[in-house]
Amino acid sequence: MPSFDRFDRRHYTTTSVPAGYGAWAPTYESTVEDCMDLALLNRIASVPWDGVTRAADLGCGSGRTASWLRTIGPFPIDGVDITPEMLQLARTRGVHDRLVHGDVRSTGLDTGAYDLVVCCLVDEHLPDLGPLYEEARRLLVPPATFVMVGFHPFFIMSTGMPTHFDSTDGDTLAIETHVHLLGEHMAAAGGTGFQASELHEQLVDDEFIRLKPSWEACRDWPFSYAWVWSLP
Repeated sequence: MPSFDRFDRRHYTTTSVPAGYGAWAPTYESTVEDCMDLALLNRIASVPWDGVTRAADLGCGSGRTASWLRTIGPFPIDGVDITPEMLQLARTRGVHDRLVHGDVRSTGLDTGAYDLVVCCLVDEHLPDLGPLYEEARRLLVPPATFVMVGFHPFFIMSTGMPTHFDSTDGDTLAIETHVHLLGEHMAAAGGTGFQASELHEQLVDDEFIRLKPSWEACRDWPFSYAWVWSLP
């Protein structure tokens, strides 16, 4: 897979995922917009939401995804995140039934305990997708679904923009970013028995540009995606 270094135009100081999200936590909720990820969840049609019995929220962050899930069903939700500061935000939000400090590639959650796994805005921080898909497969009992929402590789490559934020001292910091082409997802998912059910791509549209006027030059470029993988 291509290295992000090949496309990087910003050359921000780059930090690790735990350190980066730990520093971002105080302002995270005010900088990540629903049109980036939750808008894609609203477009998913193949997931039998009303039949979900238990969900795992990998890379749960501040609990934004779990809050969305709470609007569609009463099922229990267990969250996992590698950053203690983000887990504290999730605890404050109070939408998970259980929160675990751990890596999305090795969560420590029970095998075969879930019929839905979701993972939002995480995969660009992983050098290899295989372990994430393998862990999602381990957690699921068929019939089940794995929903993956991420930063679109086209946008990363075209803009040379990593995941980044402005720290409280005014510096702009990047968080370790990797490029994963859509074919890499197909290979990782297929290798663990998943079948593709849906793929949605969120474009930079009027709502994006209202929030980020400087992105006018990126109008109609794909910013994020949502894969829906089924496990028959």
